[in-house]
Amino acid sequence: MIDWQTIDTVLLDMDGTLLDLHFDHYFWFHHLPERYAQAHGISAEEAQEYLVAKIREYEGTLQWYCLDHWSQLTQMDMAQLKGEIRHKIKVRPFAEQFLIRLKDMGKKLVLITNSHPIGLEIKLDVTNIDKWLDIVISSHEFQTPKEEQAFWHQLIEKESFDRSRTIFIDDTPRILRSAQTFGIEHLVCITSPDSMRPSHLPEEFLGIEHFEQIMP
Repeated sequence: MIDWQTIDTVLLDMDGTLLDLHFDHYFWFHHLPERYAQAHGISAEEAQEYLVAKIREYEGTLQWYCLDHWSQLTQMDMAQLKGEIRHKIKVRPFAEQFLIRLKDMGKKLVLITNSHPIGLEIKLDVTNIDKWLDIVISSHEFQTPKEEQAFWHQLIEKESFDRSRTIFIDDTPRILRSAQTFGIEHLVCITSPDSMRPSHLPEEFLGIEHFEQIMP
């Protein structure tokens, strides 16, 4: 499916790609509403309605991914709340084996994530997946999310790579479209980012459920 001899650089998303997206879904749609309701003396339903509206309002923007923004909006410590359920942070099946194999082949492995640096630190501390990576970049470093072309221009300026010999693996079609617009040649979409939810089949990209399907 992938001719790895034509690939030098591997760009990898984190949440939903290397890590199970269940942690994030559980946090935003269960844990945070529950704790927000407790903290502000409202019902769980009211908390859920308020937070979901805010999630939809900011979706796809840097604010959506920014824990400082959410801490201010909710008047709660997002890092502490995420830490309360850190036991739910899991590496996706075959992810580590995939990274090890690519590392052995001499590929350049770059994690590019929209995750806020605080959330990123928590997840790397739990999973230790960065030991297989050459570079870890949060879009907050560039002050623009992966959805925007400005992210990709800053990325290639910081870490030079040949777009025609680069593969990008993500679970979000709108982000893959942004990479496609920028000219990344090889694009792969994870179809089962959350182990507790049904798979989704992308129409426009190569879709895989797990990494063993494209293991070199």
